[in-house]
Amino acid sequence: MVSEGQLLWKPDAKFAADSNVAHYIDWLRESGRAEVSDYESLRRWSVTEIEKFWRSVWDYFNVTSSTPYKQVLDRRVMPGAKWFEGSRVNYAEHLLRYAGQARADEVAFRHLTEFRPLANMTWGDVAAAVRKVATQLRKLGLKPGDRVVSYMPNVPETAIAMMASIAVGAVWSSAAPEFGVKTVIERFSQIAPKLLFAADGYQFGGKTFAREAEVRKIAGELPTLEHIVWLPYLEDGGIKAESKMPVDLRGVLSWKALIDAPDISAADFRFERVEYDHPIWVVFSSGTTGLPKAIVHSHVGVLIEHLKLMHFHLGLKPGSTMFFYSTTGWMMWNLLIAALLTGSSVVLYDGNPTWPNLDFLWRLAADTGATSFGASPTFVQMMEKAGLKPGEQFDLSRLESMLVAGAPSTPETFAWCYRNVKPDLWVTSQSGGTEICSGFVGASPTLAVHAGEIQTRMLGMDVHSWSDDGKELVDEVGELVVLKPFPSMPIKFWNDEGGKRYHESYFDTFPGVWRHGDFIKINARGGCYIYGRSDSTLNRYGVRIGTAEIYRAVEQEPEVADSLIVCCELPGGNFFMPLFVKLKPGFDLSDEVKARINKRLREDCSPRHVPDKIYAVAAVPYTLTGKKMEVPVRKILMGWPLEKAASRDAMQNPEAIDYFVRFADESADYTWRAPAARTENA
Repeated sequence: MVSEGQLLWKPDAKFAADSNVAHYIDWLRESGRAEVSDYESLRRWSVTEIEKFWRSVWDYFNVTSSTPYKQVLDRRVMPGAKWFEGSRVNYAEHLLRYAGQARADEVAFRHLTEFRPLANMTWGDVAAAVRKVATQLRKLGLKPGDRVVSYMPNVPETAIAMMASIAVGAVWSSAAPEFGVKTVIERFSQIAPKLLFAADGYQFGGKTFAREAEVRKIAGELPTLEHIVWLPYLEDGGIKAESKMPVDLRGVLSWKALIDAPDISAADFRFERVEYDHPIWVVFSSGTTGLPKAIVHSHVGVLIEHLKLMHFHLGLKPGSTMFFYSTTGWMMWNLLIAALLTGSSVVLYDGNPTWPNLDFLWRLAADTGATSFGASPTFVQMMEKAGLKPGEQFDLSRLESMLVAGAPSTPETFAWCYRNVKPDLWVTSQSGGTEICSGFVGASPTLAVHAGEIQTRMLGMDVHSWSDDGKELVDEVGELVVLKPFPSMPIKFWNDEGGKRYHESYFDTFPGVWRHGDFIKINARGGCYIYGRSDSTLNRYGVRIGTAEIYRAVEQEPEVADSLIVCCELPGGNFFMPLFVKLKPGFDLSDEVKARINKRLREDCSPRHVPDKIYAVAAVPYTLTGKKMEVPVRKILMGWPLEKAASRDAMQNPEAIDYFVRFADESADYTWRAPAARTENA
């Protein structure tokens, strides 16, 4: 049994010295910019002298701008800080920097789907395709600021469409093809798109899903749409599907018409270098409650942040190969494409991560020579429960690091990686969000790895843990706050008059301070732990409990496959904290199982962690991006109608929410309609 904080790995001297962050530290000293000797002194400098730090990032990576910037930062205020005002940059231009003659024949994309075989696409081919598509977009009348949206799978065509759109100054937004029509319309209708890239369908787990009908409905609800670019993904793959090109819709043309256009040389192509605050894309919150927030980032903010993130915190460089399992509807897909900034190859995979075999992604990592492998903690838990040992089954000799992201990781997750993948492995957990399209806390290749612990706070992110009254906490769980501005903050929410919704989302609790909505603990050595969303936090006797603590304990029980817990504040100052467990096949929720769960929670955590009641459920509801739906369930149990608490189209398994609707109406164990008595465990 591994304990939280247990030392699991230290980088050897060569690994640390060869890292990008070590080279950067040397450059800072040699250029006289900063006297820093290790990561922690660098981090402190980066959040104290924020203007000098971000200027150094700009200079170190030689950012290309048509005009010089006036200053790095106009004022240290949030929101409203202006970064590199006066500059004119283009993010896509920097993504394709490594496509020059010297490296044109090297691999940029290694790509695979459930029916397309593994293939490579060179830097030269990617850049040529982007230039072609971008030129055709201009001929269609796309101008800087026009919105381009995508309903496409994780294939090179989607990445090319994104880069081409950004190259001409258009504003990109993406939804995965498995998203339901309502979910897509809720997102795209907010931003009035001019052009839609759409695929005829996708395949998942060997099953084909046609998408012509969905595209028709989506297009019908987007009156500003002038063009649809149709990708016959299934058709070209030899898969018979019920979708066909919707030729009767206005402005439809085929992907082939764009990509078969004449070549445009690099010398003859012009990237649209846009103002510092020009929107690059709109990404959306999960959409489990209310209308999804349309979060807008800028070219310069995303560029400068991603240069830092991908080089210093993920350690990517020319010769690296990054794989992270993602769909096009998650901001991790944006980050996957951002690996191109480093000269790294990128692995794109579209399909079920455990089909036709549970070990499929490990085979893909071996076949592509991945140096960085990324997946969610849930995926690792599946591997553990199945008894897989990828390190013994596959050639993972090139693998240097594992990125476990998307949810809080447990010490057991880390330990499994070292036991079953590779003993000499840089295992990292990182945490940030769609709001910043990056991370607040993450990894450094020069630091040790401790079980369940995120190594450090990221450079330039002045992250702290605060109590409710704004006091600094060490070795205690508090609110994740950021005290100083950073470049990849949203520049705005789309259609947010006066910035009201933006301000309410992050600055209402602590004026002028970014409150992210996560619970964090920062220990004395600077290691970080994320304990789930603070708006889904359990509060008992005034003590706040992160749900991740509950799940770690409960899911160690052999009968438990999954779990969800909420705490409902009830009339009269009462509360009710139920635990819902999905059991493995063949098991029942007996009194003995309940007693063991409560005993473990009481002993491993505290008496406050023990739920009021435990219930068996057929399934735990998840969002499309793999998050447990704690907040919507809590709202339903507190009397909210389903239509206001959650959107079925934003769920992986919509049927799972029906149990909780019935529970709220029928349960005799609590009531939200009138003051209730304390339950027996309260």
